[in-house]
Amino acid sequence: MRLLPFMTASLVAATLSTGALAQDDDRYVLEKSGDGFVRMDRRTGEMSTCTQEGASLVCKLAADERTAYQDEIDRLQRDLKGIDERVAKLENSLTSKLESTLPTEEEFQKGLGYMERFLRSFRDTVQDFDKEPMNQGGSPGPDKT
Repeated sequence: MRLLPFMTASLVAATLSTGALAQDDDRYVLEKSGDGFVRMDRRTGEMSTCTQEGASLVCKLAADERTAYQDEIDRLQRDLKGIDERVAKLENSLTSKLESTLPTEEEFQKGLGYMERFLRSFRDTVQDFDKEPMNQGGSPGPDKT
């Protein structure tokens, strides 16, 4: 029976020393509580309950902190669901808006006809300028019609 407290103390010391090597020396405080230990993170204030299972010390978040984490997870999941719904609604409205603003085939052909007439007229005007003789100033001469 005397061996169990010694092993527990040795285990706690080993846990603290290995934790101290990996992190700050004074980051965690371990206190005996009932049949286990309570570990406090001095940097974050997080409390954990630790129990000895075999040769290991197993620590779990305290119930109130676990509840706080679960509440935060639930809130984030609700927010994410709301964002997903908003994105879906926006995508649907954009799709219907794009479909409603596109011209019909008839409107497109009509616009294409206007553009063809404009470009032909513009080409003819440019060709007319090329045919006009230049006077000495470099500008076209008066129209002799």
